[in-house]
Amino acid sequence: MKPRILLTNDDGINSAGLWAAYEALSPIAQVTVVAPATQQSAVGRSISIFEPIRAHEVEMNGVRAWAVGGKPTDAVIIGLYALDLRPVMVVSGINIGENLSFESIMTSGTVGAALEAANQGTPAIAFSLQVEDQGDKFDDPRHHAQSFEESRRVVREVCGIFLKRPLPPGADILNVNIPSVVKGGYEVTRLAEKLFVTGVEKRLDPRGRPYFWINGPLIDDAGEGTDVHAIRKGNVSLTPITLDCTAEGAGPALRALFPEGGGSA
Repeated sequence: MKPRILLTNDDGINSAGLWAAYEALSPIAQVTVVAPATQQSAVGRSISIFEPIRAHEVEMNGVRAWAVGGKPTDAVIIGLYALDLRPVMVVSGINIGENLSFESIMTSGTVGAALEAANQGTPAIAFSLQVEDQGDKFDDPRHHAQSFEESRRVVREVCGIFLKRPLPPGADILNVNIPSVVKGGYEVTRLAEKLFVTGVEKRLDPRGRPYFWINGPLIDDAGEGTDVHAIRKGNVSLTPITLDCTAEGAGPALRALFPEGGGSA
């Protein structure tokens, strides 16, 4: 039997990227789609604990799938526990829009779903596709002008490798970003610090009251070896991510300030 994969995303069950990933994976795995019913971009790893979660089996593109009325993390939890799928891997994506740098992986629902899977003990890989026009992230995800041909190849190749072996030691998930035009090969990267120059635009509503849009352009580039730089070069970025956010290097200084068994130094 083919290995089972739980496929999810944050763009919603209608997303062309999700179904491109399904097309890539179905020849090599038994794929079950469990995805948010609606757009859930930038919700990070938030989880629904104050309201019930509804999940409905639907048919899309001739495939039976599950539409979950919640966040990407909810979809993962429903797939793992309510549906008892027992996948060997969770795949999240293909997200329409890159998920690069510290700031993006902290807010990305695509990466958040993968992190939730890893936290529940299932290896996970997140896939995102760069867009040239940032406005594409906010268009109807069912209709996307970007070609998914190269993305399908990347998804099949990367998942094909890790269906046969575990993720590298120390990696809880793999964050894969695919340039809009692939010019090179794979590059193992680290996270850049930022993807956007953060700004806030103030506007006035028809009654003269202010409201705000968080905005800002993409940064031009980042240092050699970062995910942002790899994508700018046209390489596929492979970034190993760990769940453990402990800043080990800060431990000695904190222990000096707060010695065990005593008050502050």
